[in-house]
Amino acid sequence: MSVQALRKETGARPSAAGGPPPGAMGGPPPNAWTGVDTGVEGREDELGKSIAVVLKTLKNTKPYPHEINDALIKARLQAIQFAKDHGVMEEYVAHDIKTMTPLNDRMKALVEKTGQNEIALIGIFDRTACHYQLCLETESSPGKRRWRSPFARVLAASHRIGQFDLTEEWIHENWTRPRLLGYAEHMGVEMRVSHWQPDGWLTAEVD
Repeated sequence: MSVQALRKETGARPSAAGGPPPGAMGGPPPNAWTGVDTGVEGREDELGKSIAVVLKTLKNTKPYPHEINDALIKARLQAIQFAKDHGVMEEYVAHDIKTMTPLNDRMKALVEKTGQNEIALIGIFDRTACHYQLCLETESSPGKRRWRSPFARVLAASHRIGQFDLTEEWIHENWTRPRLLGYAEHMGVEMRVSHWQPDGWLTAEVD
């Protein structure tokens, strides 16, 4: 491709010193991001700190490779283990559903206004960091959300030192599943949440 054709293709102008036009050798041309809304304008310092934490976490490979949700997973497991040990798991689930009342009330109002049960899935899975910061793998399709249980790595490491005696199946059947069904009931939506699956992939569906 000639220089003239390359300029026409990229919209780049020749540099004052000659040579290939800006941007032709890789990377965005000057002002390529002008007008692009990244969603973090004015929060660049916060973004930098967040990326630094991610890199520091992923570099932490002893005694096992940490994922970016590691601390959140451990905090959740500590609470679930406490509830299990003291026989108050049902109360813990009920308390969680109660604390989510203000948010679930909003989703209920939107469902009633629009008649769209999909809003329940959006509220529980798509629009809340409570899900996507905990579960790093989620697939979305109309009327369905599919996600991988996030506890396997930390449970494997913690079992070796006797920290927790929980299993992913127990967590799903006694914490995740009843909690999601409780949210949906509060919103007035009939939701189907799968029982535990050996591959760790779980689903929630609405009509």
